[in-house]
Amino acid sequence: MTLSESDRETVENYDECMPDEEMLYDLADLFKVFSDTTRIKILYAIMPGELRVADIAEAIGATQSAVSHQLRILKAARLVRFQRDGKNVLYSLADDHVYTVLAQGMNHICE
Repeated sequence: MTLSESDRETVENYDECMPDEEMLYDLADLFKVFSDTTRIKILYAIMPGELRVADIAEAIGATQSAVSHQLRILKAARLVRFQRDGKNVLYSLADDHVYTVLAQGMNHICE
């Protein structure tokens, strides 16, 4: 089978815009983090602003231990940030990109 000229251009464009393998692996890992309902709930809980683990746990109906475990995963994926305030640790979304990903995902499923 011979490629038409337009198909050949499409294949060449595909090769030019395809990220390298490591970037694709990292992107797939990022989306895996979004695959857990508890993590999504945590992200929504801290969307308006900083919260302590106890407050997040109460907001989403989970144990503090479960929330702490999921926050470790979210921190490793750089989706949340934290800052110490005395004995408390306050968690918030890492940046506007996290909000955008969640909002776009919600828009997509609501269409």
